[in-house]
Amino acid sequence: MTTVRDATYELLRRHGLTTIFGNPGSNELPFLAAMPEDFRYILGLHEGVVAGLADGFAQATRQPALVNLHAASGSGNAMGALTNAWYSHTPLVITAGQQVRDTIGQEVMLSNVEAASLPRPLVKWSAEPASPGDVVRTIGQAIHTAALDPAGPVYVSIPYDDWTQETGAAEAHLADRTVEQAGELSEGQLADLVAALNSSRRPVLVLGPDVDSARGNADAVELAERLGAPVWVAPSASRCPFPTTHNAFRGVLPASVAGITRLLEGHDLILVVGAPVFRYHQYEPGNYLPDGTSLLHISCDPGEAARAPMGRAFVASIGPALRRLAAAVAPRGIQLAPRAKPAAAPAARAGEPLAPEAVFDLVNELAPEDAVYVNETTSTVNAFWDRMDMRHPGSYYFPASGGLGFGMPAAVGVQLADPTRRVVAFIGDGSANYGITALWTAAQYGIPAVFVILNNGTYGALRGFAAKLNALDAPGLDVPGIDFVSIAAGYGVDAGRAETQDELRALFTKALGSDSPTLIEVPITTVSPF
Repeated sequence: MTTVRDATYELLRRHGLTTIFGNPGSNELPFLAAMPEDFRYILGLHEGVVAGLADGFAQATRQPALVNLHAASGSGNAMGALTNAWYSHTPLVITAGQQVRDTIGQEVMLSNVEAASLPRPLVKWSAEPASPGDVVRTIGQAIHTAALDPAGPVYVSIPYDDWTQETGAAEAHLADRTVEQAGELSEGQLADLVAALNSSRRPVLVLGPDVDSARGNADAVELAERLGAPVWVAPSASRCPFPTTHNAFRGVLPASVAGITRLLEGHDLILVVGAPVFRYHQYEPGNYLPDGTSLLHISCDPGEAARAPMGRAFVASIGPALRRLAAAVAPRGIQLAPRAKPAAAPAARAGEPLAPEAVFDLVNELAPEDAVYVNETTSTVNAFWDRMDMRHPGSYYFPASGGLGFGMPAAVGVQLADPTRRVVAFIGDGSANYGITALWTAAQYGIPAVFVILNNGTYGALRGFAAKLNALDAPGLDVPGIDFVSIAAGYGVDAGRAETQDELRALFTKALGSDSPTLIEVPITTVSPF
């Protein structure tokens, strides 16, 4: 007899979903008991951390990742993390244990009432199978839905007495089933884009995270070089779509209408690829486009294309679109000069904290050239992008919705996904507290990520907004008195505090030579994110 549980494990195995990120409760035990030996379970100590671990893993592997949550309460704990997964187009297949099917209507303890409604609108699709006989097909639908453009999280609630039910003939074909995407630009659309770019006097490229997730980085370089066009990264960048060491790289656009228009002034054509138009944040109104400028937009997300306030949009798979465009535009033979180097980092006086710029400069000097950076220091993002060299695809991850608690678990997930590259996570002291238990997972599973905690005793980005909004007297802006070295030791992670550049050099060098996780706490000065 083949049970629903057996058929589900076979389905997951066929799709490569043999790593389960979870935090179990009683509803999940019937599925997890006697887990097949070719599966592994990565335990997180809070469901928000579990979702962050899986988010980093899925983004780094560019494949769906399986998350197992506990009923309604565990799902609720993970929903903050789902805001990031939703906006980063991360394919998470989330399953949650439900009470015994016949008892749900009584709302017995741990029932997930209206389970399919719970995670919306932060998932692409959610369901609770109508019968045990539909569980395997529903999970198959979830896997395909998560992976198709635009990728994103999905959710399935499963009554735990379903797992022991016998499957029928209808499940026989599910494991072998595939769903493939084929959404390319038409010849006419491609011709329109090429004609617009070739006739433009001064085009500029704005690239977003979906270029990196589609591994269109090299084609983006080819396109920029043939056009002789400067390249900006779209606002609130959650991935790095273009090498920061390339002469055409100009930086990250600010997340305001006026700020973007000011920086793109003088260009007659803006081509946005793999990003929303645009993900604004701080309210600085103005004209959406400079006078005389037109905008073309290529997105894999119909929602992004539909809600943009300006431009002509094309919905297509990013990788093939970039590859065909790069091959079709006419080379102009323009060599761009590199952008100006950032100013030297302010020197710290004796007894004073280091400037964050000095920390980034030193880590950039010491880290491997293919290091992967996970960043959740929201007040120092501009300094980071100004100073860090990122040459390869998959080199950068940042919370796509700004939801704190992404960085520490995502760093563990990325390092687990790619042991060949060293992950360095810059985490603000305010951010660290949202995902701090990820240190336990890193220690228990021997995942050698390096966590650099930039500690200024305050919510730095919030202070920046408080200054903009004339709200500096608001309560709750500071978080003094946290000893991250002691906290890390409590979770079993090697840790040290660096108060000088020499101390940081020694600790970071030691961390790179270690095969276990390390936390380095660095007191820093506070800078504005604007």
